[in-house]
Amino acid sequence: MEEQEVKRPAIFAVRTTIGQEKAAADMIATKARNANLPIKAVLAPDGIKGYVFIETSEENAVARARFGLKHVKGLVSGEVPFKEIEHFLVPKPAVEGMEVGDIVELISGPFRGERARIIRIDEAKEEITVELFEATVPIPVTVRGDYVKVIEKTKRG
Repeated sequence: MEEQEVKRPAIFAVRTTIGQEKAAADMIATKARNANLPIKAVLAPDGIKGYVFIETSEENAVARARFGLKHVKGLVSGEVPFKEIEHFLVPKPAVEGMEVGDIVELISGPFRGERARIIRIDEAKEEITVELFEATVPIPVTVRGDYVKVIEKTKRG
């Protein structure tokens, strides 16, 4: 009996329409599942525009999965080294880059649309405490870090 060589999975990059990475990844994953293609994972990281990464042991499976799909432009030749994309696999903290004194806008929750100043940051819980500008009495409100977007950074000098 002849032993088959087991190929180790590799990562391939596919070019997509900018802004349509998530939609393209969903379509590729659905087509791979429906066609029973040997695709292990499909990744559309937030930090990279215009590309989706596919993990498979067969390069022709990528070509078959992307063929005829809207927003999928082409296959980047060659494998992508894992070390080039591994930092996208670790989620970054929601409060990263925020500092006490920054002015933020709440984008979710009951105070949505309000502007506030950060007065405390709890990195372990990924929460920030803010003081709302529009409140008559300054009351500290604690919200999740992903409920706000920074509008203005503090000026340190």
